[in-house]
Amino acid sequence: MTSANRLLTTVCIAVAAFGAGNAALAQSTSTTSTASPYYGSGNGYVGISGGRSDYSLGNGTGVFASEKRDTSYNLTAGTFFDRNMGVELGYTNFGSIRRGGGTTKAEGINLSAIGRVPLSTSFNLLGKFGATYGRTNVSSAAGSGITSGSENGFGLSLGLGAEYVFTPQASVVVQYELAGLKFAGSGRDNVGNTSIGLRYRF
Repeated sequence: MTSANRLLTTVCIAVAAFGAGNAALAQSTSTTSTASPYYGSGNGYVGISGGRSDYSLGNGTGVFASEKRDTSYNLTAGTFFDRNMGVELGYTNFGSIRRGGGTTKAEGINLSAIGRVPLSTSFNLLGKFGATYGRTNVSSAAGSGITSGSENGFGLSLGLGAEYVFTPQASVVVQYELAGLKFAGSGRDNVGNTSIGLRYRF
């Protein structure tokens, strides 16, 4: 099992545990609430974040320069139906890496169910589970052992994070997300993304 697949399995287990904890906490907060007073039913939000992507692709053959990471950015919009559950739509540009004498780049649009576990009046744990429609493009030099071409399609996506609420409208969010994307010649590979950003509620 590759390290990326082990990570995907770990995140799946964490998300399952997150869901169980979320349900238990939702029951407990009916009598003693630790949810942020800033949140209410139906709150919408938009967010912007930046970070580093992590491609789990092979390097091919030869003496070509190879990278795994690049700067990424993410735009999101979502809404919570209650204090714990909601839905989110987002766009992520995973950046472009040098590989096989050419470049490999990816981007995707994501739709996810999201959850929130309040730990205090200003700190929340976050989780998400959904699908990403990704588009990838690979260029490479002859003899690199890497297939050039473009691919697109849907893949599973997961995420875990934390949020610090510092005003009635604004918060800081740190997240790790993993998306399964199609790449020419290699089938589906996982691309990770670690980011930090701002969220504005309305």
